[in-house]
Amino acid sequence: MTYYERHDRAAGVVHRFRFVNDIPLNASNPDVQVNFIEYWEHGDGKLQHFSWVTDLRVNKRNVYRLMQGGRARWKIENETFNTLKNQGYNFEHNYGHGTKNLSVVFAMLMMLAFLVDQTQQLCCALFQAVWAKLGSKRRLWERMRALFYDYAFASMRQLFEALWYGFKKSSPIVTLDSS
Repeated sequence: MTYYERHDRAAGVVHRFRFVNDIPLNASNPDVQVNFIEYWEHGDGKLQHFSWVTDLRVNKRNVYRLMQGGRARWKIENETFNTLKNQGYNFEHNYGHGTKNLSVVFAMLMMLAFLVDQTQQLCCALFQAVWAKLGSKRRLWERMRALFYDYAFASMRQLFEALWYGFKKSSPIVTLDSS
């Protein structure tokens, strides 16, 4: 076990590490060797603790960078799951209905929709304009669902144009019986 401490006096933070290389992953897989990092961050009157398992060799020269990468990855994962739970995807719902893998299929479809939405957010100016107009993704998804209930669109572009420019509902044709 190796111990390492690094002080960031400007930020008022103390970084403490404990790491070890080439240990068995667990008792069931003793042949799988991993490297383990444990990290404590002391600063602003609070203490944070994290740990990671990696296949990268750990030493005093790279442990700080590995910690930064681990924390960045956690942040990305956490924000992604937060988006899936709280911005209209309803990821917390238990899709465990059915007898053969239905929950996995629903989760995969949700991830696929998320991928398409992420691509739209980066590449589609019309999507970006509609999102800005409505102010939140949740509101955007709600408006899209509302239009899907009553209308058939030939494309996503047509749907986004309806959200951007407005959508005029046609008046029903009423015939009155004069008898």
